[in-house]
Amino acid sequence: MKVIPTKLEGVLIVEPKVFGDARGFFMETWRQQRYAELGIKEPFVQDNLSFSTRGVLRGLHYQQPHPQGKLVSVIQGAVFDVAVDSRYGSPTFGEWVGVELSGDNHQQLWVPPGFAHGFCVLSDSAYFTYKCTDVYTPAAEGGIIWNDPDIGIKWPIADIQLSDKDTKYPRLAAVAPNQLPEYRK
Repeated sequence: MKVIPTKLEGVLIVEPKVFGDARGFFMETWRQQRYAELGIKEPFVQDNLSFSTRGVLRGLHYQQPHPQGKLVSVIQGAVFDVAVDSRYGSPTFGEWVGVELSGDNHQQLWVPPGFAHGFCVLSDSAYFTYKCTDVYTPAAEGGIIWNDPDIGIKWPIADIQLSDKDTKYPRLAAVAPNQLPEYRK
């Protein structure tokens, strides 16, 4: 397994070993001990699967309280996946990283608790899976508008489809500090 650090401390690209031949492939998508050795030590308590079509953009979502760490990957299709540091007081507050995840490259992205997360679908459709370190808590749900100019995410699609909820999130600068996850060293 290979790990690629990103410019945001704690956000990691994970490349599991893939064993393939003419019949297909096999890969291990999670083993607690191996991932703990990489620094991903939080216990996972919920697995999610989403299906979306080209141009769908989901995000940018976070929870406060009950921040969720997410280990995300794509089973089929391709997405541009984004993590934004939304931890109030962090030295990289408001910065983002993005990576293409696909059923072909088998990469995973570790998005630690306290980061906002979102993705857009690049292929005709995509099956997106993620392991979460805390359960979804509707009362704790928060978000940042996907096109916040202060963050400046370079989404690689022009025609996007958003949920009504995702169109109404504020800019990060408009969110009160007590509504954001707190940075802890």
